[in-house]
Amino acid sequence: MTQPTTSHLSPSSLPPTPAVVVADKQVRETPPSLRVMTRLSTDAAVARSNKSRGPVVIDQETDTVKRRPKNSIKGQQTKAAIVDAALGLATQIGLEGLSIGALAEVMRMSKSGVFAHFGSREELQISVIREYHSRFEDEVFFPALQHKRGLTRLQALFDNWMKRTAVEIDQGCLYISGAIEFEDRVGPVREALVGSVQTWLTALNRAVAYAKSSGELDDTVDDQQVTFEIHGLILTLHYQARFLKANDAIMRAQTGFASMLQRYAAST
Repeated sequence: MTQPTTSHLSPSSLPPTPAVVVADKQVRETPPSLRVMTRLSTDAAVARSNKSRGPVVIDQETDTVKRRPKNSIKGQQTKAAIVDAALGLATQIGLEGLSIGALAEVMRMSKSGVFAHFGSREELQISVIREYHSRFEDEVFFPALQHKRGLTRLQALFDNWMKRTAVEIDQGCLYISGAIEFEDRVGPVREALVGSVQTWLTALNRAVAYAKSSGELDDTVDDQQVTFEIHGLILTLHYQARFLKANDAIMRAQTGFASMLQRYAAST
C-alpha cells in the first residue's frame, strides 16, 4: 500500500541478531567436539536475559556477554508507544498533521522528551511510515504466504488487502493520504512512502507471476498490467467508499477482481 521462495516486503533484509551471528560463527570455527558446549553457553546467556538482572547481548567482536542497560529497553518501549500514537493520528489527520507538540500532549510528555526519541519531525514521520508498513505486512502479506504459490496465494493477498481496506475506510490509508500530501515534494519522507508502496507492489506482481507460471493465468498475460488493475481496484474502492460513501464499493471491488481473473485465466 508491509519476497524468490518467500519474498519479503521490507525494503532491505535485516541482518541476523548478534547472538545468532556469534553462534553461527562459533559453530563454523569450533571443532565438532565443542559445538554442544558452545551452543549451551550461548543459550544460557540468552536465558539469563529473562531474569531480573536485565537482558543480555552478545558482543560480536569480543564474543563476550554484555548486559543491556534497563533504561535502553524502557526508551525503546516509550518510542514504540509514541510511534503507535503518531500512527493513530496520521491515519486521521495525515503525516503533515503530525507535530512534536501534538504528540507530547497525547503522550503527556514534554516536547523535549518526545523530540529526544526522533531528533526531528521528519524522522518521526518516517518512523510512522515504517510502522504502518510493518503492520501492513503482518495483516496482508505474511498470512498469504501460508498458501501455495499461484492463484490461491494471489487470491489470499487480495482478500487480506480487502479486509484491511474495510477497516481503513473509517481510519484512512496512509499510503493513499501520504501520496496526496507528498506527490509534488521531494525528500526522505516521500522516499520512504514510495519505497514502501513499490515494495508491496513488487511482491504483488511476483504473486501474479507465480499464478502465470503455474499455468493458472494465461502465459501471454502482462504481469504488470494485472498488478496495475488490482491496485486500481483498491484505489477506486477507497475513493468510492470514503469520499462518495458508496455502500456497495467493497462488493464491486470483489466483483471486479473475480472478473479480472476470469478474463486473464489460462485457456482450458
